[in-house]
Amino acid sequence: MPEETLPDQIANQLRRDILRGKLAPGAQVKERDNAAEMGVSRTPMREAIRILAKEGLVVLRPARSPVVAQLTLDEVADNIEVLTTLELMSARLAVDRASEAQIEEIVEIQNRMERLYDDIDMIDVFELDMEFHKAIVRAANNPVLVEAHGSVLSRLWRARYLSASRKRSRDRVLAQHNGIVEGLQTRDKALLHGYLSNHLEHLLINVQDFFEHANDGPDTPASPTSAA
Repeated sequence: MPEETLPDQIANQLRRDILRGKLAPGAQVKERDNAAEMGVSRTPMREAIRILAKEGLVVLRPARSPVVAQLTLDEVADNIEVLTTLELMSARLAVDRASEAQIEEIVEIQNRMERLYDDIDMIDVFELDMEFHKAIVRAANNPVLVEAHGSVLSRLWRARYLSASRKRSRDRVLAQHNGIVEGLQTRDKALLHGYLSNHLEHLLINVQDFFEHANDGPDTPASPTSAA
């Protein structure tokens, strides 16, 4: 895996700031201030902001500071609909096309998530969960699918993270992940589809719950939860 460039590293930090709410929806992302805070020049900061804009996390504005994007429930639901279709298609293709090494990578990510779930930062749990889903898509061995999935997933990053903070669903999520892994290891399309579709259904339920109770209190829970 290639080393991250400085703009990539900055984008990762800004992405985490958006997830945590340090950069809230509608907030300006000031190039100069953020560059000074991180101790970097404005050039890689500008590139990092462009990365986030391409992902849909930030909205660029002519002659003004970009702002953190805020999707509506309808927009999020539309993206989840497409994401679900892409992930189910990828899983079906992965049963036929995935190498043993690719399946082993998915197993390793799940084992790491299960092992560390209670001991690491909530965002680290969330990122492991997202890496699990991305690895399944990669195992379909279709670059177009990978690109399309990455584009939709990035637009849902904050919505998935905040919806997760509403639901303490550790045991359910780990059980579903293990079922997905079993479906891949046994090359059983029906088993895999059942676990993955049920897993993704909870994503929309959690997002709807988040939007319904968005003004009830803090977004972030005291302990890690899952993203789907």
